[in-house]
Amino acid sequence: MTSLSVRPQMRPRSPGLSRHLRHWLAGIGMATTGLSWAQSGTDSATDPLVVAPARIKVGIEKVKLPGDEKMGLVGTSYLIDAGHGFSVGPAVYGAISGQRGGLFTVGAEVSYQRRIAGPFTVDAGFYAGGGGGGAAPVGGGLMLRPHVDLLWDFGPFLAGLSASQVRFANGDINSHQLGLVWSAKTDFRYVPRDLIGKRSEISGRSGIGFDRVQAVFGAYSPRPSAKRNSGADYEGKIGFVGVRLERAVTDHLYWGIEAAGAANGGVAGYAEYLGTLGTETTVWPNKLTLGARMAVGMGGGGDVSVGGGLLLKGGVYGTVRLTRDLGLSIEGGVTRAPQGSFKALHAAASLNWILDDPTDITAPLRNVRTEWVGGVERYDALRRDGSTRVLQNDTLKANRFVSPHFYLTGQAHSAYGGGAGGYTVGLFGAGVQSKIWGPVHAGAEMLIGAAGGGGVSTQGGAIVQPNAYVGVDITRSLAVRVGAGQVKSLRQGGLNSKVLDVSVAFTFGAAGHGYR
Repeated sequence: MTSLSVRPQMRPRSPGLSRHLRHWLAGIGMATTGLSWAQSGTDSATDPLVVAPARIKVGIEKVKLPGDEKMGLVGTSYLIDAGHGFSVGPAVYGAISGQRGGLFTVGAEVSYQRRIAGPFTVDAGFYAGGGGGGAAPVGGGLMLRPHVDLLWDFGPFLAGLSASQVRFANGDINSHQLGLVWSAKTDFRYVPRDLIGKRSEISGRSGIGFDRVQAVFGAYSPRPSAKRNSGADYEGKIGFVGVRLERAVTDHLYWGIEAAGAANGGVAGYAEYLGTLGTETTVWPNKLTLGARMAVGMGGGGDVSVGGGLLLKGGVYGTVRLTRDLGLSIEGGVTRAPQGSFKALHAAASLNWILDDPTDITAPLRNVRTEWVGGVERYDALRRDGSTRVLQNDTLKANRFVSPHFYLTGQAHSAYGGGAGGYTVGLFGAGVQSKIWGPVHAGAEMLIGAAGGGGVSTQGGAIVQPNAYVGVDITRSLAVRVGAGQVKSLRQGGLNSKVLDVSVAFTFGAAGHGYR
């Protein structure tokens, strides 16, 4: 895949606990579930590379809402083997058909898998996450989903039926249903923290395995036929910010995922999450790449008419290389919700950062410090009705260091308590971190992004969130962190509150340029 290579010509609840304490404990449970697997593979300091089996899982089912309403729900998860049949990892669920487009939840899933006879395999698990949207009766936003799957093992993947319950703990949704599930086998490969920065021969991709990431800024220009859910016309354009993660399949073909949210345009709370497939080719070596892509997924919220949530997107783009690792992409295209009236032209600019170039054999062998961080945060959120109430979010963060102390970060925050179901936040920014003494370290971040939904007043969606934290290492790979900061709408009269944060961080090394 030519533009992925820096050198394009090469192949490239407890009764005695208070309600607030229960909310904090529930969120911490979600965070630690998604990170605790890290203990399984980092006990031997002699192993330069840890390889843990992993699965990419996709499921679809039809959930019953009050009033005999039906909603199609899609779930995606990345589950890493933790030993003895157990796997854990992050997961996202969202509406894709019905009348609740814009319903999303983000959280963690744990599962136990065992072969019972021949190729037949049973997978039992539990998901907990926060979110909501689409005006669905989700209460505070905490979604729970126990499930049992009967799968046929085809070798590289498994497929079969799922029996599950979808329940929002403080809402009115409690449904039992059957669904379809598909799960692809892969590996999660990483270097223990002790060996980060040292020369290492890593064969193949490591980490989750994406080759590049893009920070995206763009705008939708709704067509005259597009209407809001309320029936009103759109006024002006809708600004959005987002992120794309992509991985090469061949020299010219790639796949990826993308997520974005509204930052202005009077539709605060609109969000989208899609899978993408694209092709590109270099027309000027080391300088210019042209490409086209299409994406399908789910979107909605913010009074945008998307029907059940299915979203389609297509575009063409050009990428200009700025440095060995960075490029600037300009894209134009069309986005449409087939089940609703939303249809818009879109234009976007993105900063394209090469993460790992698996074909660049000229660069020095190295590995790069990476962190996965899961936790909870709490702040007093101004609501659209004028009141101010406590809100709890679960948080998922990915940090990638570009120097020993400086890193870039992408984050997703989603409400699970405080009566703000459907409130979601997408942030990216930069941070610094340094060891203070022994196992103690400290850091600070400056974040910008989009937020909305759940009745929270974000005045259009664009927010900033600076924060600082102190952490203590509890194992070779895990650390507990406590932080504080501020969340503020960029427009006056909106959200403006101090933030408290507790999280668990897993630190590992992923391959950098030049591995073979």
